[in-house]
Amino acid sequence: MATAEEDESPAESDEVGADSADTDRSRESTDPETATRTTTSQSDRDDHMSSNTDTDDDRYTRKQSVLITGCSSGIGRATARAFLQRDWQVIATARNTDDITDLEEAGCTILELDVTDPDQIASVVERTVDIAGAIDCLVNNAGYAQMGPLEDISTADLHRQFDVNVYGPHRLIRAALPHMRAQGEGRIINVSSVIGRISIPGSGTYAGSKHALEAMTDSLRAEVDEFGIDVTLIEPGPVETNFTNRVDEELPEDERTPAYESLYELYDEAQLIGGGAGGPFASEADDVAAAILDAASTPEPPARYPVGPLAQYGVYARFLPDRLRDAAYGLLRKLA
Repeated sequence: MATAEEDESPAESDEVGADSADTDRSRESTDPETATRTTTSQSDRDDHMSSNTDTDDDRYTRKQSVLITGCSSGIGRATARAFLQRDWQVIATARNTDDITDLEEAGCTILELDVTDPDQIASVVERTVDIAGAIDCLVNNAGYAQMGPLEDISTADLHRQFDVNVYGPHRLIRAALPHMRAQGEGRIINVSSVIGRISIPGSGTYAGSKHALEAMTDSLRAEVDEFGIDVTLIEPGPVETNFTNRVDEELPEDERTPAYESLYELYDEAQLIGGGAGGPFASEADDVAAAILDAASTPEPPARYPVGPLAQYGVYARFLPDRLRDAAYGLLRKLA
C-alpha cells in the first residue's frame, strides 16, 4: 500500500536507451540548480542521520522516565518510591499535589492530575516528555472502588466509577502512545485487580470497571506490539492501604435497600477476613510496587502479574461452573 510520501505513478519502461540516461547525467552535472538540490538533499540526509544518532545516544545517557497516576497514597506512593530507588526519572501525580510533597522532597517531579480531565492529561503527558526527554513508562494506577448491590448504585455513581477506572486510563493511553510510537519503545502498565477476573456479589460496579480495563488492555497489548510497546496488567488481591477506607466511604448509606442487609453484613465480615484492613491475606503496597517495577524493567514482561495469595489462587475460581460459585456464595450468606 502506497503512503502519502510514495510516488504512485507507473514505472518508466525498461526500453529507455543508454543515450537518454547519459544525457540525463550530463544535464545533472551542468545544471547548477540540480546540483544545488543534490547537495541539499545529501545535507538533509546527513542531518537526519545525525539526529537519529543523537536520539540513540540520548536514550542511553538520560534516565528512564515513568509517569504514575494516583500517587497520594498506597500503591501509587510505593510505586513512585520504588522507581526512584532504581534511579528512574519519576513524574508522580495526584489530584492535590499537597498530598505528595514528600515525594517531591525524595526526588520526584510532582504534577497535579485529575484523570477525568482530558486537558490536564494532555498537559501532563507533554510536560513529562519536556522534563524527561521521553515517556518510557506509563503506570495507570489511579482508581477507587464503588461497592454495593447494583440496585443501590445510582447510574451517576456507575458512570463516575467508569470515568475514573476506565476512561481515565484510556485518556492517558491515547495521549502517551504517539510519543511511544515515535520513540519506538515504551511500557504501559494498568493496575487492575483480581476482581477484574472474577466478580462477587456487591462488587458489580467496581468489577465491571476492572473487567472493562482488562479487556481493553488485552486488546491494546496486541495492537501496539509491532511498535515495540509492551502492555501489562497488575492484578492485586486485597492490599493493606487506605484504599479500603475509601471503599467503605463509597458504600451506599442513605439508600440501602433493607432486603440486602445480609449482603452488607457479609461484606463487612469479608473485609476483616480477606484483607485490606489488617486481614491475614492482605498484601503490602510495596509488593504491588515491586511487581509494577518488574513489569517496567524486565525485557519480556508477562501479560499479567497477580499479586498476593488471593490473587494468585482466586483467579482459578473463574474456571468453576457458575452454579457452583453461586452455591458457594449462598453458603457464605447462610453462615453470616
